[in-house]
Amino acid sequence: MFQLAAAGPTGFDPLRIGARSLPMRIVFVLAGTLALALASRISVPMVPVPITMQTFAVTMIGALYGWRIGTLTVLAWLAEGMAGLPVLAGGAGGIAHFAGPTAGYLVSFPLMAAMVGWLAERGWTGTRLVQSFAAHFAANLFCLALGGAWLATLIGLEKAMMLGVVPFVLGALLKSALAATLLKAAAPRPAAELP
Repeated sequence: MFQLAAAGPTGFDPLRIGARSLPMRIVFVLAGTLALALASRISVPMVPVPITMQTFAVTMIGALYGWRIGTLTVLAWLAEGMAGLPVLAGGAGGIAHFAGPTAGYLVSFPLMAAMVGWLAERGWTGTRLVQSFAAHFAANLFCLALGGAWLATLIGLEKAMMLGVVPFVLGALLKSALAATLLKAAAPRPAAELP
């Protein structure tokens, strides 16, 4: 069974989720779904797929929460969306979004959180700026690959690349750089650096 377990081997846990009680971890999951819903509201409408801050929030939750709680948080948010709550891009909700043009991207989100969380638990974050950037960017590219592949089944490969992948690469670079920078700032400083 999926557990709300503590952070992994390196102990990267700036929110100290690993030391919190089960009820507090549940609060973190709910707070994460709210953060994802808010990030979904930051949207540039495009057809067939909007540009949002969802991928930034997904990878940050993975890094900050760890792969287990991060993945659970993203799955809970997707369940809210399936249930019709207005938590998806532009305040949308409902099961139709999981069969339409955005389905591949949505399916990739829990896998992105798991990937970044797993890498973060193994030291690919915090003070390791280049590795942190690489983890976030790899997760974003995975999202674009899966989302583009699904979109290609609906509108063809060339259109999917031009409408659902290429316009998002620069944003993926910028969001990955922002995430790595913020996580470096959130990383605990070694004792030698403390005043």
